[in-house]
Amino acid sequence: MPAFVYLLRCRDGSLYCGWTDDLEQRVAKHNAGKGARYTRSRKPVTLVWSEELADRSAALKREIAIKRLTRAQKLALAGLVRRRTVTVLAKRPRTRASRA
Repeated sequence: MPAFVYLLRCRDGSLYCGWTDDLEQRVAKHNAGKGARYTRSRKPVTLVWSEELADRSAALKREIAIKRLTRAQKLALAGLVRRRTVTVLAKRPRTRASRA
């Protein structure tokens, strides 16, 4: 029986990772306040990423691996990374005051 690992983005911008065997129903439960305790006070939640796996065991292992990622890595996984443009300023040569 297939299982899913998913990432939700909460109202406060935080991310929640979980697994389920019925993705649509689980997201609806989170938004109804009957999902995980973490998401109850952070409604509404939006599904930003999911992955289908062969079975529950594989989904649990994948969930653990995702929970070990940094926030930046989770955002990259979900395709939510904003690329920062870095402006590099040329260094001006220092001028030394002449000693008189």
